[in-house]
Amino acid sequence: MQCIQRRVLPEHNFPGRIIQKAVGRDGFSSSGKMTMGFARFSRESGSAPPHQHAEEICYILDARKAIVRYGTGEEKLYNEVILEPGMVLHISELEWHVFECEDDGYLDIIFFYGQVDNIRPEEMHRDTV
Repeated sequence: MQCIQRRVLPEHNFPGRIIQKAVGRDGFSSSGKMTMGFARFSRESGSAPPHQHAEEICYILDARKAIVRYGTGEEKLYNEVILEPGMVLHISELEWHVFECEDDGYLDIIFFYGQVDNIRPEEMHRDTV
């Protein structure tokens, strides 16, 4: 068993978010079957673009003036949910979505994937090049 403290996880800057990968490929604890980590969205990390990827579960740790928009395409994000601590989001495979915060807002989540490959847009691009 590995017991991991979030405070020791390295931070990686991605477009619109800061990621701390606890478990998975290239994670603090290696796994070939699952991925788990933390993501923070805020003014400091910039704007996150709409994206799609593998099926994902997100647990909202903390949120202030944050929403998720989702829909059938990058330009068709007509559904909107105000995010609150304690919510669980189940994002279907390849479902378009974007997390957004007002300038003085933020979003802090735990994310889970049941796989280690092609889980984020950056990795999908990297693996297909």
